Amino acid sequence: MLIKIIKPDFTFNDDRGSLVQLVHSGFKQFNIITSKAGAFRGNHYHQQNEEAFYIIHGKILLTVIQNDTEEKYNFQTGDMFQIPRNICHSFLFETDTLLASMYSNGVELTDGRKDILR
Repeated sequence: MLIKIIKPDFTFNDDRGSLVQLVHSGFKQFNIITSKAGAFRGNHYHQQNEEAFYIIHGKILLTVIQNDTEEKYNFQTGDMFQIPRNICHSFLFETDTLLASMYSNGVELTDGRKDILR
């Protein structure tokens, strides 16, 4: 398996609603991404970052590639996964989707380049 299926640190629910703590350490950059159904994103990899995703709402098809190995995964609301460094990844958004993405080091490098490689 080229990726890791992970879980939020904890979830709390009561009559007021819910709280999901995704992580408490290990990540330096946090993004919220919205994508429309049918959109395609990614097709890149990171040399200096692991990247984790949490699907807040929606459905995606993730494709990951390393060398001659290609894997596909379906994820939906509430799923969480982590992509290691140097794994090419792309997303096909099957529905309108809202997701959180977290980078271990941040994509902006000290020399001004971005750790987003194709």
